[in-house]
Amino acid sequence: MLRSIPRPHYLLHPQRAQAPLLHAATLLLLRGLPSGGWEVLMTRRSDKASFVPGGYVFPGGGIEAQDAQDDLPVLARPDMPAHERQAAVAAVRETFEEMGLLLAVHADGRAATQADVEALERHAPLWPQLAARGLRLDVRGVWQLAHWTADPNVPKRFAVPFFVALAPQDQTPVADESEQFEPVWVQAQQALAQYNAGQMPMIYPTLRTLEKLAPYASAPALLAAVQPGPLWRTMPRSGQLQGELYRVMEDEAPYGEIALVCPDGQSLHVLDWQSTQAVPLRKNLLRLTAPNTSVMTGPGTNSYLVGEVATGYIAIDPGPDDAAHVQRLFDAAGGDIRQIVCTHSHPDHAPGAWLLQALCVQQGRTKPQVLGLPSGPHAAAHSQFSPDFELQDEELLTLTGQGESGKITHTLQVLHTPGHASNHLCLLLVEDALLFTGDHILNGSTTIINPPDGNMAAYLDSLQRLDAVCAAHQVEFLLPAHGYVLGSARAVIAQLRAHRLAREAKVLAAMRALPQGSEQDWVALAYADTPQPLWPLATRSLQAHVERIHALGLLDVAHPHP
Repeated sequence: MLRSIPRPHYLLHPQRAQAPLLHAATLLLLRGLPSGGWEVLMTRRSDKASFVPGGYVFPGGGIEAQDAQDDLPVLARPDMPAHERQAAVAAVRETFEEMGLLLAVHADGRAATQADVEALERHAPLWPQLAARGLRLDVRGVWQLAHWTADPNVPKRFAVPFFVALAPQDQTPVADESEQFEPVWVQAQQALAQYNAGQMPMIYPTLRTLEKLAPYASAPALLAAVQPGPLWRTMPRSGQLQGELYRVMEDEAPYGEIALVCPDGQSLHVLDWQSTQAVPLRKNLLRLTAPNTSVMTGPGTNSYLVGEVATGYIAIDPGPDDAAHVQRLFDAAGGDIRQIVCTHSHPDHAPGAWLLQALCVQQGRTKPQVLGLPSGPHAAAHSQFSPDFELQDEELLTLTGQGESGKITHTLQVLHTPGHASNHLCLLLVEDALLFTGDHILNGSTTIINPPDGNMAAYLDSLQRLDAVCAAHQVEFLLPAHGYVLGSARAVIAQLRAHRLAREAKVLAAMRALPQGSEQDWVALAYADTPQPLWPLATRSLQAHVERIHALGLLDVAHPHP
């Protein structure tokens, strides 16, 4: 397994061992075009190759122990870490063997020529040949672009640093005609177009690398971008979407959910949004998504059922006033709803609580209490809410039962997290280290902070509290009220806080630039990167930022950032 999993017996699928990692290195050689832009060298693999037969790839191959030796004729940057130097050497060496291109220099600094390359035997040991001709491999201009670790579900897995460098001048690529064929210089957009036309088959890492590099206008611009460090490090994961394998990277919405449901990498989790059936996330956790899709709610409001047959269930956020959705919640729990918790009182979260409670009574079940915090004095009319029982911060809600192996316990800890709403709660499933975030943290968007009931200072303080909770309980996954499960919980919180403060800096700059301006004027400047149809919604959060800026006196100081 990739990590320590609390209560692994609640995972949906039996875990299996992943294929061992094989270590290789890849080199993207670039050349500029007279008309502007750049091309990269690609080559077609043998149809009989054991890996990616017939696919177009960048040259590269396995990292060998010898590539790490200190006494090799290699020129490297003094600050190049040993492991990066070894991988870069392997990438350059393999590129020579496969494509007949050599990044090397003579003792006097002259670059290796076509004649030097032709004098070398590609299939004989390289290092004695370089020493005999007074050549040294030159990796000073080789920079790590990215690192790819193969999807855990594939049978042959590679861990591969991708490097990038300018191609040696006055050398012509010649494929070895055994592993590689048909070398081609191609622009990234052109390669992508040919892939889409079915003319250049590629595997996922090659395709995504081209997509990420296509926006760079020139080879120097790309090389400058990678010099501070790799642009990305990734281990893709895959699930099922529209009946087909669907692979994603860490910055894509479904990634965390796939990691939660299938930590070992099996591609079993169905990612299609639907509202008619419960989606199991663990054996003690179901999600049902209400069919209230909108720009505010994304795919709909997520209602969660925590528990199992032996313990009964706690329903979290029964959603809007939708009798059919509530019926599905009741049915998914087998009618055994012990408690109903609302994270806050907004109309896409709380009204369903009373419908669910009434349905339980109607069906002859024990009446479950509706729990939460009452709406604040500034809540809108549609968000008025008074629970049966007012929860206290850090209160514990516990389900217990008897299983085959003994007592079963599921504990939700209540966390008061004002900001999006004054009565907002998050809930920690203690035994499984899972955090239900309501509308405080969403997948795919940032939540609206709408004064006066919403408050930006409280929101940021609550983010800090959630980060501390995640650190203390080793929480990896966040379960939002809208969107897929999020992984890398603390990184998500850090990024969200940084985004909010960066936006606030833009609001502050707009207020300084237009001190007599209106909120609409400030939105046009501070949210210029946001589609204009969303500006009315953005105005609400801008008001919250303005309120915090005035409260902190930021307009009165010279520093542009809080």
